[in-house]
Amino acid sequence: MTDTESKPERYVRAPSPESLGEAPGRGRLKGRRVLIVGGGQRVFDAATDPIGNGRAMSILCAREGAKVAVADLNHASAQQTVKRITDEGGEGFAIAADVTSEADVQRMIAEAHRAMGGLDGMVLNIGTFGKTGLDNVSPEEWNGIFDVNVRGPMLCCRAALPIFDSGGAIVFISSIAALKAGSQMAVYDSSKAALGGLMRNIAHLGARRGIRANLVYPGLVDTPNGREAGAGRPNRGKGHVPFGRQATAWEIAYAVLFFLSDESVYVTAQTLAVDSGLSGM
Repeated sequence: MTDTESKPERYVRAPSPESLGEAPGRGRLKGRRVLIVGGGQRVFDAATDPIGNGRAMSILCAREGAKVAVADLNHASAQQTVKRITDEGGEGFAIAADVTSEADVQRMIAEAHRAMGGLDGMVLNIGTFGKTGLDNVSPEEWNGIFDVNVRGPMLCCRAALPIFDSGGAIVFISSIAALKAGSQMAVYDSSKAALGGLMRNIAHLGARRGIRANLVYPGLVDTPNGREAGAGRPNRGKGHVPFGRQATAWEIAYAVLFFLSDESVYVTAQTLAVDSGLSGM
C-alpha cells in the first residue's frame, strides 16, 4: 500500500437477530428452573438505556422454556424484568435480595427453590465498580466491593449447592477486566479475577453430582452499566474493538445460555470471553 492509497474501512460485525434479542426461543431450557442473581437493571439514562445483561439473560432463559426467578437488590427493577418475561408468555418470579447479607441470600435461594419447585440453574451476575487506582480506594471500600463481587457469589453457591438438582449448571459473570488492566480500577479488576478461582472450586465441589460451573468474561458491552463506566470517555468501545462495536447484552446472554443448556453438558470449570477477541489480540 502506498502513502497515497487509503486504508480500507474497518469492518463492523453487523448484529444478528440474536444480537438484537429478536430471535425466537428454541426450547433449549425447556423444563429448567433458573435463578438469575442480578436480573434487574441499573438506570443511566432512562430515555435511551439499552437492555442490561441481567435482564437480557432472564428474558432469554424464559424465552427458551425455563421458569426464571429474578433476584436483585432493587425489587422494583426485578419486577420490571419479570413483567417483560410474563408479557412474552413466560413464567417469572421477582425476589429482593442483598448478596452481602447471608440471611438474605439463604432466603433468596429458598424462595427461588419453592417458587419454581426446584433449582437446576443459577447465574451470578453480581458486580459493583470502584474508584480508579489504589490510593483513591480506602481499605473499607476495598472490602465492601469484594463483599459484593466475590463474597456474594460465594454465599449464593454455599446456600444453593445443598438443594441444587444434580446435573444443574452455575454460571459466573466476570469481566475482561479480570484479564487485562484496562479499567484502571484495581479493586474491580482484582475482585473479578478472584471469581475464576471460586468458579473452579465450585466446579470441583459439584462434579460428583454432575453440577457444572463455568464463567463468562464479557468485554465492552453497551448496557446502562457500560455507559456509566464510560461516561466522560467518548472513545470507549470504538476504534480499538476488533469487531468495530461494543457487544449487546443479548450476545452475553447467549453465551450464558450455552453454559446453562445441555449443549455444554460435558463442559465445566471453563471460561469464555465474549469480547470480539479484545482480550486475546
